[in-house]
Amino acid sequence: MLGTAFPAARLLLVEQPGPWGRAGLLESRFDADVAARLEARADGERARVLAIRRPGRTPADAVRCWYFADTRDGRQVVRRGEFARDADLLDVPLDGTAGRPGEAPLYLVCAHSKHDTCCALRGRPVAAALAELRPGQVWECSHIGGERFAANVLMLPSGLVYGRVLPFAAPEFVAAAEADEVVGALLRGRIGLVPVAQAALAFGYEHLGIRRVAALRVVSATPVVDAQATVRLAGPHGELDVLVQVRRVDADGLTCTRPGPGHFFSYRPVRISPVP
Repeated sequence: MLGTAFPAARLLLVEQPGPWGRAGLLESRFDADVAARLEARADGERARVLAIRRPGRTPADAVRCWYFADTRDGRQVVRRGEFARDADLLDVPLDGTAGRPGEAPLYLVCAHSKHDTCCALRGRPVAAALAELRPGQVWECSHIGGERFAANVLMLPSGLVYGRVLPFAAPEFVAAAEADEVVGALLRGRIGLVPVAQAALAFGYEHLGIRRVAALRVVSATPVVDAQATVRLAGPHGELDVLVQVRRVDADGLTCTRPGPGHFFSYRPVRISPVP
């Protein structure tokens, strides 16, 4: 699963109850023109728009909300606001200055059935289990990638993405998240980082015995040359270099929607060493 989180580090989350088509917010009851303009603006600022909805039924009189999240080191924030008209969101800046502090951590569980049925079948039970423990902090969300790893959970503001989360393990998952600890066995990566950096970060947590999320960060990553790259990490005892090997893997049945032949890239950390 390593290295499979998406590259955008900032998010605009838009509450839109009801069904979503394959394109998420663009194919929902939300104004399609406004959705297209929101996504174009987000793309221009290297951010990403996700549709969200509450687990279970949304009350008819519920006021829709939006969240802005920044997951970058030193800038991590979750902000929240409400909106009455879809077009109101066009005035929300993507810099964390609007709204008020939002609930944290937020748990986003991919349940986008029209993108891939695996996400709904495995995601909705996880969203329901988490929502029982932390009501108001859990949202079903549109596609975040990695359907073959469902149920997928994106944590905010840390930006960590987990796969193969199980409903009955929700208490332990919540306890780890609120203690700012990494769940290493389920970690796919962290949004906003290149894949080799995500893989190196996970490798560092595991092999250094580090559990606190903030205790390890990515300093730099070299381009992939000859199917490998070097990622520099900063940890409690100084800087370290992780060598990551990259290879293309052909495989069948990667998603429920596309059971035929496909391929993915494997990011395999093979060595970690202190920087002299």
